[in-house]
Amino acid sequence: MPEPTERQSSDKEDLLTSGCLLLLVLLADAGAALVVAILLAARGLGRKDTAYLAGEPPVDWMPVLGFSALTLVVAVTAVMLLRIGHQAIGTVQLTLGVFLAVYTLGYWP
Repeated sequence: MPEPTERQSSDKEDLLTSGCLLLLVLLADAGAALVVAILLAARGLGRKDTAYLAGEPPVDWMPVLGFSALTLVVAVTAVMLLRIGHQAIGTVQLTLGVFLAVYTLGYWP
């Protein structure tokens, strides 16, 4: 039977590990969102100056690809959180991934 001091230090280590993991997930999601925002902004600036001589402009797949990459990052982090035992946070992350997937399908040409 573990002594109370050992159990308390183990709980503190688990709390520290959980906090570091959540910070890592937050940074990964924020980084992915920043990359998607930069790519979409750069793509929009490039398309603004282009004049289309004949007919409609070609289909722009960049929003679909950008948001699906963001959805993939969110879904992978959600599955990772669920597999290591953070059920509540993983479920929230997975729900956010589903909303992002629906939003991505809205950009489908």
